[in-house]
Amino acid sequence: MTRVTEPVLASTPQPDAGRSGPRVLFVTPILRHPAAGGPYLRIENSIKALGTVSELYICSRTSRKEMGGVPALRYYRALCRNLTFAPSSALAGRYVNALRRRMNSLLRRLVDADFISDSAVDRIDHAAVIRLAKAIRADVIWLGYGNISYPLLRAIKTASSIPVVLDTDSVWSRFVIRGLPYAATQAEAERIAVAGRDKEEEERWGTRLADITTAVSDVDAEYYGSLAARDGQIRIFANVIDLASYQVVPVPPSGFRRPALHLAGTFGPHSPMDDAARWMINEVMPLVRNRRPDAHLYIVGRGSRETLSDVRESNVTIAGELPSVLPYLCNASVALVPLRYESGTRFKILEAGACGIPIVSTTLGAEGIPVTNGEDIFIADDPAGFADAILHVLDSPECAASVAAKMLALVRRDYALDTLAGQARSILDAVVR
Repeated sequence: MTRVTEPVLASTPQPDAGRSGPRVLFVTPILRHPAAGGPYLRIENSIKALGTVSELYICSRTSRKEMGGVPALRYYRALCRNLTFAPSSALAGRYVNALRRRMNSLLRRLVDADFISDSAVDRIDHAAVIRLAKAIRADVIWLGYGNISYPLLRAIKTASSIPVVLDTDSVWSRFVIRGLPYAATQAEAERIAVAGRDKEEEERWGTRLADITTAVSDVDAEYYGSLAARDGQIRIFANVIDLASYQVVPVPPSGFRRPALHLAGTFGPHSPMDDAARWMINEVMPLVRNRRPDAHLYIVGRGSRETLSDVRESNVTIAGELPSVLPYLCNASVALVPLRYESGTRFKILEAGACGIPIVSTTLGAEGIPVTNGEDIFIADDPAGFADAILHVLDSPECAASVAAKMLALVRRDYALDTLAGQARSILDAVVR
C-alpha cells in the first residue's frame, strides 16, 4: 500500500530572499515534460509565464513518474523557486489515468468523473496546500487546469483567506453540452445533459467563489462574466506557445508521403477528436481523393490508435501518441482542425501557425481566435467546402503560403509567451491589490 505523505519542500524556503514579484503557489493536477498535447502545453506555458513575473512555487498533484521522471523534475524546478508534491501525488498513477479517461470521454459517459472530483481527494490536498502556502508566505494560490479544481477551490476558500486564481482552459459545461447532437443513444444524451447541468452549477458557484477566474478568450470571458459576482473578477489568460520550440524543422518520419494532411489531438471513444477524424476519413477524404489521389492523411495523438483501430484506409496513417507532433506537423502540406464540438481555443491552430503551415478549420475549431477566412486561415463547415479548402491549399501554394505567413504574424503578436507574461502580471497585480 502506498503511503500518503504531506508535501515537503526540497530545501528550506527563504521567502524574502531575492523577491522578484508576488509569491505564487501554482497547484496543478497534471504536469508533464515534454508537454505533448493542449492540457500539458497549457500548464507548461503558464509556468513559464508566471515564472517571469512572480516568485513561483509549484505544487504538483501528479507523481514524479507521471510527470516524466527526473528529467521533467529538473526541467520544472529550473522554472521556479521550488517544486513539491501534494499528498494525492502518491495516488497519481490512478489519479492521472482516471483524468485521462475522463478527458477522453469528455464527461459524456461520466467515466471516473466522481473520482476526479472526489471531495476526499481534495480534502487530502487542501490542508497541505494551505500549510505550504503559509510556509512560503504565498500572496496567491493559482489553481492550474481549474476546470477540474472546483472542489479544491471550495475547500481552500472555506479554510483560508489566501486569494485564489482559478485558471480555466475552456468552458467545460459548453464542451459537454455541445456533444448532445452527436449522442449515439437517448440514454447517452440524457447522461450528457445531466453532466452538462452539473458542470454549469459547479462553474456558477466556483466563478463567484474564486478571487479571479481566467478565460482563454473573449468568448469564454463573456460566459464566465455572466456568472461573476463583481466587476474585474474575470481576466484573460490565453493559450499561447513558446515560439522558440518551433524554430527547428525536424526531418520527416521514415516513409513520409506528400501531400500530407495533418490531424492531431487527444482521442477517445465518442470524443470530439474521434468524431472529427471519422468525419474527415468518411466524408471529406473521398472528395479530396477524387482530385488528388496522392493526398495522405496523418492522424497523430494520444488514443488515436486505440479509438481508430478499425480504420483500414490506404491513404490514412494513424501514428498514435508521439513525444512530439513536430516531425509530422512541420513537414505537412496543411494542418486540419475539423472539430464539430469543443470549447476553448486550440493549441493545434497556434502550433501550425508557429510552424508556418496553412490551416483548414471548421468555424468552431477556430473559436476564440480572431481569424478571417481566406486571410490567415481557411474555414469551412461542410464536407464539400472543407475538401475544397484543402484542395485550394494543395493547388495554390503561393496563396497558401501567404495565408500561413499572416497566421504566423498573428501568433507572434498575440499568442507568444511574452503576451501571457503580461496577462499574468496584470492578474497578479489585481488579485494582490
